[in-house]
Amino acid sequence: MPSSSPSSSSSSSPSPAPRAKRSPRSTRKPVIIGAGVAVAALLLGLASYTATRPEERTTDATASSAPSGGAPAEAQDPAYAQYAKLARRDAGDPLAVGRADAPVVMIEYADFKCGYCGKFARDTEPELIEKYVESGVLRIEWRNFPIFGKESEAAARAAWAAGQQGRFWEFHAAAYAEGAKEKGFGTDRLETLAEEAGVKDLDRFTRDLDSDDAKAAVARDQEEAYGLGATSTPSFLINGAPVAGAQPKETFTQAIEAAHRAAPATGTGPSGKGSSEKAGR
Repeated sequence: MPSSSPSSSSSSSPSPAPRAKRSPRSTRKPVIIGAGVAVAALLLGLASYTATRPEERTTDATASSAPSGGAPAEAQDPAYAQYAKLARRDAGDPLAVGRADAPVVMIEYADFKCGYCGKFARDTEPELIEKYVESGVLRIEWRNFPIFGKESEAAARAAWAAGQQGRFWEFHAAAYAEGAKEKGFGTDRLETLAEEAGVKDLDRFTRDLDSDDAKAAVARDQEEAYGLGATSTPSFLINGAPVAGAQPKETFTQAIEAAHRAAPATGTGPSGKGSSEKAGR
């Protein structure tokens, strides 16, 4: 069963959300991405299990060559290449931030009712954006992965709807603000969050939220995560390498820098003449 993954950094982290049942559509067989995905899915499941097993956690960065909850920094399994292909690199994607041709893509699977997702959004993601996204090294692509029931699904569709008016990241910030999760994600609350996010046309927001397009977009992201073997939120792929949980910032910086070193030189990105367009923020 999916569950919220903890950070190893503090005993004051939010309490895990209750375990949740998958939606009916998640009972379908996972989509097979290609050769090597079964191996990679097992590795992502292992990373998720490791990230949620406190008795063997360690904060000693020298104790292991692998980031906590993730893949080894330098010796990544070839199967991760299959995960890396999931990066959409759509320059117009409102649920992404960073250059479409950035050498490193971090895909984030998260739920707005997940306390650890909120911790990552408040404590770690802004620093990664400032250090790596703004320098052209990193692109972050968000995937809605609602696993905690109807309000999770509604919040995911609301975030997508805000994105249709270019306000996804502002909605993301409002929904993950300290104490926001405790107020729930009922209909009135979602409209309030949209107002806080600066969504101009609230009537359109309401229509988009309940539209078939919103439901299909969320289902696509959700089934992608389930198909890869993700069992918790937040879960991440950094150029295909899995990282599970709201790990310390150092886990992400190590993984991003290792992926950047391993990325092939293509003549695009921060050192080349590729597209400088940013989506989202």
